[in-house]
Amino acid sequence: MSSRRSKAPEKVKRAAARPDRPGAECKAPAGQFRPKVDAQRCEGKGDCEVVCPYDVFEIGRLPDDTFRSMPLLIRLKLSLHGRKTAFTPLAEACRACGLCVVACPEKAIVLIEAESAPAA
Repeated sequence: MSSRRSKAPEKVKRAAARPDRPGAECKAPAGQFRPKVDAQRCEGKGDCEVVCPYDVFEIGRLPDDTFRSMPLLIRLKLSLHGRKTAFTPLAEACRACGLCVVACPEKAIVLIEAESAPAA
């Protein structure tokens, strides 16, 4: 587990207490699952980054080519939110605790088995 202390321990407690939390409660081997972020739904609010105990997430700006490929209404919505989204540079560290899934206010994150994940 990361040595980083949570920036919002109350958010972590609320997410951990959710009965609809998917995953393996942080008991899966690292790399067996990975979070998949729907960039059309994500508004980059960062709750996933705050609650993840393995530092899997990073909030950043959508690349121009990705942004331009999205439907007009989605681009308008994302523009209002600074074109921010969650990226998963350390997806291989995911232990499937599911905290990110239930913490995301846009419901933009799902956990998928790494074998079924397309190569990036």
